Amino acid sequence: MNRVASHCLRALVMTGLLVRAVSAGDDLLKATLARMDHAAAGFTGLTAHLRKVAHTAVINDDSPDDGTIVLKRPKPHDVRMLFDVKEPEPKTYAIDPRKVQIYLPRSQTVQEYDLGKYRSMVDQFLLLGFGSTSAEMARDYSISLGGPDTVGPVKATRLVLVPKSPEMLKYIKQVGLWISDSTGIPVQQKFDAPGGDYNLATYTEIMLNPKLPDSAVTLKLPKGVKREYPQKF
Repeated sequence: MNRVASHCLRALVMTGLLVRAVSAGDDLLKATLARMDHAAAGFTGLTAHLRKVAHTAVINDDSPDDGTIVLKRPKPHDVRMLFDVKEPEPKTYAIDPRKVQIYLPRSQTVQEYDLGKYRSMVDQFLLLGFGSTSAEMARDYSISLGGPDTVGPVKATRLVLVPKSPEMLKYIKQVGLWISDSTGIPVQQKFDAPGGDYNLATYTEIMLNPKLPDSAVTLKLPKGVKREYPQKF
């Protein structure tokens, strides 16, 4: 076999390998999105341990919050959340379709924020992977395959989402979603902001679709708590 023929043969082999790799990647992406759609159809809520890390690039600092999260989805696009932070400093976040409340027990204060025009943006983040379908995600994000991965002992497939909205791109450069290969819901989310900052949320001890009363996602406050409205200042 002469040199030209040999080069041609190698090129054909490499092209074949590339085509097979692309095809396998497409199949994995489609399978992962189908798994998410199946999970979304029956998603009513969850409880889990949540570790959230906020990374600040300019000072290379990580600020972790560890606690428990409860999500309840009484109907599509209506998700209520309660994130009860235990460490390093106790606080509780409560989110409903209208407002965000943050209870700070040490100062006996509740800070309340009206979502207003930011509601749709909060919905996109809060619902991202939890009850949202692939069609809904594709409306707001360009979706590509990151590849097979693991989060702790859980086998997962990582998806990369890039916001389509110029307004959202001001806040979020891209989102990483690690979708469990067994349940079709996220076990990890990473929100990358412009400039290198990011928020990483890791979910463990997940209980899917428990029967949750409204009280499970309602902020429980002692008497005498002071209420603040930072948006009004």
